[in-house]
Amino acid sequence: MAILVSVATMVSGLGAAQASHCCGCASSAQSALSYSTSTSPIPAPFAKTLFMSDAAVDKWTKGHLFSGMHKRSDRFGSKSRRRELAKGIARASSPNSNGQAAGEPPLIVCFGEMLIDFVPTVGGLSLAEAPAFKKAPGGAPANVAVGISRLGGRSAFIGKVGDDEFGYMLANILKENNVEAKGVLFDPGARTALAFVTLRQDGEREFMFYRNPSADMLLQENELDTDLIKNATIFHYGSISLITEPCRSAHLAAMKIAKEGGALLSYDPNLRLPLWSSAEAARTGIFDIWDQADLIKISEEEISFLTGGDPYSDEAARKLMHVGLKLLLVTEGQNGCRYYTKDFSGRVDGYKVNSIDTTGAGDAFVAGVLTHLVRDFSLMQVEKQLRETLLYANACGAIATTERGAIPALPLHEVVSRFISKVPS
Repeated sequence: MAILVSVATMVSGLGAAQASHCCGCASSAQSALSYSTSTSPIPAPFAKTLFMSDAAVDKWTKGHLFSGMHKRSDRFGSKSRRRELAKGIARASSPNSNGQAAGEPPLIVCFGEMLIDFVPTVGGLSLAEAPAFKKAPGGAPANVAVGISRLGGRSAFIGKVGDDEFGYMLANILKENNVEAKGVLFDPGARTALAFVTLRQDGEREFMFYRNPSADMLLQENELDTDLIKNATIFHYGSISLITEPCRSAHLAAMKIAKEGGALLSYDPNLRLPLWSSAEAARTGIFDIWDQADLIKISEEEISFLTGGDPYSDEAARKLMHVGLKLLLVTEGQNGCRYYTKDFSGRVDGYKVNSIDTTGAGDAFVAGVLTHLVRDFSLMQVEKQLRETLLYANACGAIATTERGAIPALPLHEVVSRFISKVPS
């Protein structure tokens, strides 16, 4: 995974999104990076050594550092000093016993669907009336994975797409956004899922899906990348992958592996009623795994659907708490969110923006929460810290509504920070 171990200004040529919110690195890498900034920034090709083993660094330096870059040797000192620099950074990035590299953020694995959203270029029209559509990558778990990476976290995605142009486009988008994609499979017998999205005047949307069946529905238990799941600190998923077999069994197996590996289970049901055979089937399917989650995020509409109660009442929300649940989050669009734990509850106001498309807002919110939570689970017990995290997550969600499409609208950490700083306190 391309997650930097120092701030963005230390490594030229790599996106700021890779470097923001990063953790400290081993002393050898710190001295190496200090050396590099005392001379000049490391060019992008040299920065590849951040993610290589010692053996790979040796091979790479022979082919690049001592040949292609020899003309700039004065910028990095002697050959031996350049080798020392490369190996020092590589050692700081080598995996520890649980698969996490020293200095890397903990891993968040997102499981489920990835698809193509077709979003009308003009809001407020029916699908038949829309003059054109913008193609945008989407799928809630994949959106969250990309959102985490853009905010400076370390993420991976597990799912299946078609062995087609759209499938390879989606896999490339994950890689371009530094999401670990080795858990992505390509099905030669099914197409990548498509969704046409109708945008109302208020930016809210309605969906029409093409997946009968699509590749994401055909993921099998024996195709899971179990090592990737075992390395997860947080395992995040939705409910769409529970609708049909064989994906349902794969989903349940992945949850079991993650739980046994000590991961926190994060659940966003992400209700899409047209995909279920009936409303009752959706309710049953969503609740089947409810009591296994450590964190659940739902919308006010989902409270109404699941409980039949007032979506804005604490009483209805608390009906959804279970014994092992550490945190329940209820999103209310631009009005912000509510939070519930065993010990406290409250509300964090949202941000008012000119909303264009709300498709990825909830996923951006989840990414904001998980990016903070994965570094410190205790924030679920400390209300002040939790509120700060939710303020940040609300900003992520608000920004994501200002552009069409889910993944294209997911913000970088720097954008979120600037946005928050400009809002009057």
